[in-house]
Amino acid sequence: MKTDLTALAKRYVPALDWGRSYNRDTFQNDMIAAVIVTIMLIPQSLAYALLAGLPPEAGLYASILPIILYAIFGTSRALAVGPVAVVSLMTAAAVGQVAEQGTAGYAIAALTLAVISGGILLAMGLLKLGFLANFLSHPVIAGFITASGILIAASQFKHILGIDAHGHTLPQVLYTLNENMNDANPITIAIGVGATLFLFWVRKGLKPLLIKSGVKPKLADVAQKAGPVAAVVVTTLAVFAFGLADRGVAIVGEVPQSLPPLTMPSFSPELIGALFIPALLISVIGFVESISVAQTLAAKKRQRIDPDQELIGLGAANLGAGFTGGYPVTGGFARSVVNFDAGAETPAAGAFTAVGLAIAALALTPLVFFLPKATLAATIIVAVLSLVDFSILKTSWGYSKADFAAVTATILLTLGLGVETGVSAGVILSILLHLYKTSKPHVAEVGLVPGTQHFRNIHRHAVDTDPAVLTIRIDESLYFPNARFLEDYVLDRISDDKEIRHVVLMCSAVNVIDFSALEALEALNLRLKDNDIALHMSEVKGPVMDRLEKSHFLHDLTGRVFLSQFDAWVALTADRTPKAAE
Repeated sequence: MKTDLTALAKRYVPALDWGRSYNRDTFQNDMIAAVIVTIMLIPQSLAYALLAGLPPEAGLYASILPIILYAIFGTSRALAVGPVAVVSLMTAAAVGQVAEQGTAGYAIAALTLAVISGGILLAMGLLKLGFLANFLSHPVIAGFITASGILIAASQFKHILGIDAHGHTLPQVLYTLNENMNDANPITIAIGVGATLFLFWVRKGLKPLLIKSGVKPKLADVAQKAGPVAAVVVTTLAVFAFGLADRGVAIVGEVPQSLPPLTMPSFSPELIGALFIPALLISVIGFVESISVAQTLAAKKRQRIDPDQELIGLGAANLGAGFTGGYPVTGGFARSVVNFDAGAETPAAGAFTAVGLAIAALALTPLVFFLPKATLAATIIVAVLSLVDFSILKTSWGYSKADFAAVTATILLTLGLGVETGVSAGVILSILLHLYKTSKPHVAEVGLVPGTQHFRNIHRHAVDTDPAVLTIRIDESLYFPNARFLEDYVLDRISDDKEIRHVVLMCSAVNVIDFSALEALEALNLRLKDNDIALHMSEVKGPVMDRLEKSHFLHDLTGRVFLSQFDAWVALTADRTPKAAE
């Protein structure tokens, strides 16, 4: 019993596993990574909170307890959890529909959204539903993230220009920007554009310059990651020294100097009902983004990621955010890569990062009073433009027109109708794309490769065939969308060839035959029987055979079920000197 409880504890609390081998060297590596990530996260957390329409401290709060909870319950050694651009944008879109930005109701709705999202993720993890994320195809996700990056960048131009603008779609944002362009503040523009150009240069040019100057690569890398902090310090000092706040430059203002407070979400049925679908979409998108990053980084060190446990870890992190004044969080690509590259070996690096952010929340918040919002906007723009990848359009066009259509539709719908519509369309398109592809499965007429027991496509290989035997290889599971396709294919084929007396369905690639497909096979069996043609099956997998044996199909089958296609060939071939396919 004790062994079972220990195994169960390790299963749901991975920290009990990696914590046993924790040592001084691991601690040093995790601490170095934590310092680097903390430096990066301070301005980023403030910026993403503003993107979500929340006070800047909400970004810090959402980056403390959630990181600690994920470190306890998550399975990735390098994933850094916290506010991310896409989820922040989705939060603003969702909460903006139920409350006015800047009100107490808006903040309550945001943390309620986090709690609902956490509950959904936790339930999915306990029910082992991690596989559901597979219904979002990579092209659709890439299209959604690209469109979101454009939308986020466009939404931040109001801070770069120092004007008022709003909207959750690209046309709305561009229209309001144009309407208020005459109110642009030249000083704000100088700060915003200067910070943006500086941050772009830091990303590409600072590290090579430092290395060329003799700085060690690791130190140069730290300096590069600290670029946003330098932008924050310089622009804050400039605003303070020259009194730019009095000349129209928008600043962050007072940020509470405290640890995350204990907060309670709303339990209003109306609010929960209004936020449930957005929370579900945020949960799915957040999980897909997080698991993609976690698996990519884990593969580099031959580590294992458990998708279902990741759901539990992310669920706990979001619940923590909701009860400590935050908003929905997930694993971020940029910060996770920085954490990995900085040498993080265990999730403890995340916990140390949380401690650093807690110290910042207690001691450093007065220092950001004069921080211009234009600098935070520049931080966001530089971060999200790295997400924009139009190469997916060219790649998908050359590989699959259906995938190209799905990517294009997702991008246009996200930009034109908003993130919720875009991600909803993405989910629907992913499912429809799957149904479309499997509704017309690849089937091939096969023949025997001379001198072997292998069967290949008659249109690709020189194989032996028999005019009385038609063998169809099915390269897809049979279920309701494609059940009639196979039936129609076989009936069309026999109508053109009166010599056929046997039809063999080669089922080596068939993993499932659902009830609709079973009915289609029964109908095909009867139609072939009326034409004096026997229906046979070969290479049927065990689980599929088990299901078929529970029906009367095998009893009514006019032919036989063969263990291998070669057995079928030997038994059914009338002419022992088959003609070669042309």
